Order: sequence, then structure tokens, then C-alpha cells
Amino acid sequence: MALSPCGSNSFDSGLEIKTRSVEQTLIPLVSQITTLINHKDKPRKSEKTLRAIQRVGQAVNMAVGRFVTVGEAIAIENQELKEEMSFACYEARRAGDTIAHLTDVVTLEPPETDGRATIFSDKAGMVKAARMLLSSVTKVLVLADRIVIKQIIASRNKVLTTLEQLEKVSSFQEFVQIFSQFGNEMVEFAHLTGDRQNDLKDEKKKSRMAAARAVLEKCTMMLLTASKTCLRHPDCDSARINKDGVFQRMRLALEQVIEIVTEARPNGEGDILPVSIYMGIREYKNQLEGLREGLCLLSKESLTALLEVILEHTEDFTDSAYTSHEHRERILGLSRQARLELEQLNAAWMQTQNPKAAEATEEMELAILKTCQCMNELKKELHNAAAELAADLLKYHADHIVLKALKVSGGEGSLEALAKYTCELSEQKEQLVETCRLLRHISGTEPLEITCIHAEDTFQVTGPQIISAAQTLALHPSSKIAKENLDVFCEAWESQLNDMSILLREIIDLFEGRRGEKRNYLSLPRPGKLSANLKNIKPVKLDSEEQTAIAKVGLELRLLTSDLDSESEKWEDQEHEIARQGQGMSSMAYSMYLFTRGEGLLKTTQDLFHQAEVFAEEGFKLYSSLRAFSTQLGDDERAIFTAETEKLVALCQKLQITTRMPVQGKNSTFLKVDSSIQNTKSILTVVVYILPLCNKLIKKYKCEQSSLGSPQSWRETPLQTPVHEECLSGKNGNGFGVKSLEHHMANLTFLESK
Repeated sequence: MALSPCGSNSFDSGLEIKTRSVEQTLIPLVSQITTLINHKDKPRKSEKTLRAIQRVGQAVNMAVGRFVTVGEAIAIENQELKEEMSFACYEARRAGDTIAHLTDVVTLEPPETDGRATIFSDKAGMVKAARMLLSSVTKVLVLADRIVIKQIIASRNKVLTTLEQLEKVSSFQEFVQIFSQFGNEMVEFAHLTGDRQNDLKDEKKKSRMAAARAVLEKCTMMLLTASKTCLRHPDCDSARINKDGVFQRMRLALEQVIEIVTEARPNGEGDILPVSIYMGIREYKNQLEGLREGLCLLSKESLTALLEVILEHTEDFTDSAYTSHEHRERILGLSRQARLELEQLNAAWMQTQNPKAAEATEEMELAILKTCQCMNELKKELHNAAAELAADLLKYHADHIVLKALKVSGGEGSLEALAKYTCELSEQKEQLVETCRLLRHISGTEPLEITCIHAEDTFQVTGPQIISAAQTLALHPSSKIAKENLDVFCEAWESQLNDMSILLREIIDLFEGRRGEKRNYLSLPRPGKLSANLKNIKPVKLDSEEQTAIAKVGLELRLLTSDLDSESEKWEDQEHEIARQGQGMSSMAYSMYLFTRGEGLLKTTQDLFHQAEVFAEEGFKLYSSLRAFSTQLGDDERAIFTAETEKLVALCQKLQITTRMPVQGKNSTFLKVDSSIQNTKSILTVVVYILPLCNKLIKKYKCEQSSLGSPQSWRETPLQTPVHEECLSGKNGNGFGVKSLEHHMANLTFLESK
């Protein structure tokens, strides 16, 4: 963070600022000090200016006094930091007093005949005081931040202690009691780590924290069912293996959180990611640019070695059994071309060393351009290969046929069928793991690389856990708890497939330069075209605390857009009016999700409210299309279908009323934001149910029309259960990844009945 208001490193405290809260706290202080320091170059001031400078100096001193009072109170409560904190507070108070004294009008030299006085005769003293103030305040903030880390460590230790107790329980009654305590401790730990994740400045650490917290959240439910299964069937080896795997994974995730917050790595290891091809190509092109500017002193051998490292990693693609023959041949061809281009570049480089070669510079420039172009083509080919493989794989496994078969064979106690589907799941796991490895190479950013690694690890671990859970059920086919346990692990697998789909889209959006946007359905307010009810709203942005509070519902909205997109892609006629309207609503909801993250084109709450109003209008259009479609249905189907569409129109009316409701004040505005996104989520939940139902009925209708059977026969098929109220409240069946830890506690009520 560049804090110095007077250039260079005059105000560098020597302390690395790692959190946004510390950074944001220092910004106002830096601004005031900058105001004071900037006046040192103009020693003579009018009385009005002198009074203004005095007010700034006094304001700084008073703010420092209040700040130091809090710091001293923290020092009293935390004896291990008392000495350091007290000294930093003393230094800050002394610097504040010095600044107040130097800006005090009474202590200034008397005014000259022109009515102007001299200020800052001790320029060095002001700079020294400002430097001391900034350094000491930063020190206090960093020490206070250590207390937050201490709280996280203490919370982790409580969780770990209770986790060890849970692992050793031998009765249901004891398990219920300890798991209740464990759940409360996990909720506390989740809140502390969530706040820390949002506060981190380093995007890599933030992504690693998100991955570790995701593991803990999903494993909490797995731990509950795996432990219950093991207690119900204590002599079953597969149940014990299943449970041990969950406990081990939770311990590793807890350890990773502590590594991130304390920056302590086992055995002194650095926080280094495996080298990806994209990062290698980026470095290679930077070195080529350095040659162009004459800034690079690398030898030919160094450039060659760097290229060979990149091409060695492309073997992950060419050696993969899942890479198509066409992609493999193009990657190999571009690799050969890259070596040839570098040879020609080296030759042109050597010619530039000869001062008599007048055209050498132009040849060098041409060689650099051709080399960079070749690397861009290689990058594009690798991206296409990985993205197509991932998309095909996700589409192929969208119906979860193997998981369903495992559940059936386990429930029937058929060990032979179970062995067959176990092999198929293991093969599916290997495909997904390798695909995640290829996606990491083309991810484009370090946070996305970390997400790819997390996805790879999750598939690697969850696959064997599903198998052990299925084996337990096959050995005890009448066990309700064994069936529930297998369902939970299958849900985790499905959830990770959904997360992988989101990851793939983000990688593609980044590659195509569409990050932060989504298709062309976004409707933003334009100058002079705002709705009349929005004209008087003051545009504001959510602060970091509000973004944290809204993050969960935003993620749930994101998952629903993914579900809706998946259903839209299943339509044979992508231009069908209902499908297009569903895609449009998904895109608008996606832009609202980005708003909750502080990203995308919706910058202010006014933008969000306008987008929500347009979303509601699009919902009304979809309702009209659905009404027209319902005229083709029989009486029974039409009644159920109409009930769902009426829910849609009611929710759209509610959202429209919310967006047009005038609000004043920060809290009221935030509540309106939260209500708008909640209503949008409820609407999307209904649309996610209706769209596949429409698609199914259209297909059946076409099938009946193409045959000579009665046109009424397709109507006799019973429809799915209508959307329940809990769906409208956000409990999406596929949203396993967004279940709160508090929700896991509710399962204890049914523990003894299983």
C-alpha cells in the first residue's frame, strides 16, 4: 500500500498491511497529513488559511487521542501485547501533540506588514512528526489485527478439541450432546473466518480461505451422517473408513485456515502454486517485450529454457487420453512452430549486436511479433481443448446416472452391481480430476487456479467416500441412516459439479474479455431514461460490511442462475420465446449477483433497483408466454401449471412494489437491496421449476403429434410436485454448497429416529 503523502517512502512504517480494514482506517489520516505537508512549500499564509490549517492539526490530534484511548484499552485486555501496544500508543499521542503544536496559530511567527504570517518554520519537525504518527498508528492497527488472528486460532482450537471428542463417542446420546456443542463452535468459527476472508487484501489468500471454508461447510453435514452411520453399524469397516475420511478432511481444512491467517507454512514451505501454462506464457511474452525495450538482459539460453518449460506443460494436454485428436495435433504443431519462431528471433537478436546491420532492428521487431502471435495461438488452442472437454464432461454427467445406479444397487444389496458402478464412478472421478488439472493451466488468474485445485482435490476425495458409503448401504440395505449418508455424499458430488460449471464459465468469460458481464441481456439505466420513481434516489454503493452481509444470498442467486442456464441449454429450440425469456432473466439475475460482490456493471444501489424493476417486467412477459402455453394443456395439468405461474406473477408484483418503494437512510437502503435480491431469488426458483416442465411437455407433445396415437395420451402423464414454500425461501435442492452451518443443527432433532 502506498501510504506516503509526500512521495518516496518517507512515511513507510516498515509494516506490511494485509487487510482492507487497516488500510481503510489509515486513509483519512493520510489525507489529513497530506493537507498539512503540502503547505510546507508555501511558508507565508493569510489568517484564513492559518485558521484552516490549525483546525486540521487539532482534528488530527483529537482523532489520534480517541484512537489511542481505544488502543490502550486493548493493551490492558491483552497482556501479551501490552508493552508493544502501549509504546505505539505513546508514540502516536506524542506525534499528534507535536502536529497540533506546529499548526497552532498562537505559536507562529508574528505577521509581516502584508498581514501574512509564516508557518512551518520547522519543516523537518513536521515531516518527522507526520512520519512518526503514521508509523505508530499503523503499528497499533497491526497489533490489534493480531488479536483477531488470536480469536480465530482460539476458535479453531475449540473446534478441534470437540472434533476429537466426536471421533471417540460410542453412543447416540453422547454424540447428540457433543455435536450440538460442535455445531455452535463451527458457527462461531465460520463467522470469524468469513469476516477475515472478506478483509484480506491478497486475492490468493482470499481464494484459499474460501476453499477451506467450503470444505468445512460441506463436511459438517457429512460428519453428522457418517458418524451416525458408524454408530448404527459399529462393526462395518466401510462405515469406519467413510467417517475417518471426513474427520481427516476437516482437520486439514482447519489447518489450512490457520496457515492462511498466520502465514505459517509447514516445514518452511512457501505459498507457491504449481506453474500453469498461462502464467508461463505471460512471463515469456514479458521477457520478449523486455527485449523490445532493451530492458531484458536474458541470454538466448534463458529464453529457450523458459519456452521448453511451457511446452513441457503442454504435454498434460497431448498425453491426456481425453484430449481429442484434432486438438492434440494442433497443439503439437504450434509447439513446433514456437520453437522455430524462437530460433528465428535468436538469429535476429544476434544481428542487432552488429552496428552495421541497419535493418536488424526491423527484423527483430518482426520476429518478436511473430513469436508473440504464435504463443497467443497456442494459448487459444489450449483454452479451446480444455474448455470443450470440461463442457462435454459436465453435459455428459448432468443426469448423474452413475450416482443413481449406485443408490439403487446399494439399496438392493447387490454387491455385483455395486462393483460395476463403483468402477464407473472411479473412471468418472479420474476424468474430472484430469479436466480440473487442464482447466488450471488455462484459468488465467491465480485465484481461479486455486479454485481449480480445490475442485480437483474435492473430486479426488469425494469419489472414494461415495464408494465407501455405497458399500455400507449394500451391506445394510434396510438401514435408513446408511441411505441418508450416501445421499449426502452424492449431493456433495453434484454440488461440486455445479461449482465446476460456474468455474468453467468464469474462465471462459475471462478469456473472452467478458468478466463481470453476462451476454447481452443486461438492462442498465441510461441518462434521461430512468424510471420516474428512481429519479430521486441518491446513488450509493454498498460498503464492505454490507457486501459481507449480502454475500450469502448473492451466492444462492448465482447458483440459481446456473441451474436456469443448465435447463435453458436442454431446450432443442433455443429461440423458443419461453427459453429466451428465461435466459434473459438469468442474465439479469447474474448481474445482480455480481453487484453483491462489488463487481460488474451495476455500480450503485440505483443501478440495482433499476435492474430489479426491469427483471420484474421480464417476469411479467414470461408469465404472458406461459399463459398462452397453458392453453395447450389438459384440465388437470393446466390447474397445476396455472398455480405455478400465479406464484410467478405474484412474486413479480412484489418485486416491482419493492423497487418503487421510496427509502431514506443507509439502513433502509440496505434493507431494500436485500429485499430486492431475495425477491429476485424467489422468482428465479419458480422459473427454474417451470422451464424444464415446459420443455418436457413440449417434447411429449411433439412426440405424440409425430405418432398416430391419441393427442390426449401425453397429458395423462402425472406432473412433478409443485414448488413448495421452502423452495421459495431459498432452500434449493441442488444448493448444498450454500447451506448454513446453523441449518446443520436442525438435523439433530431427527437423530434418534433414524
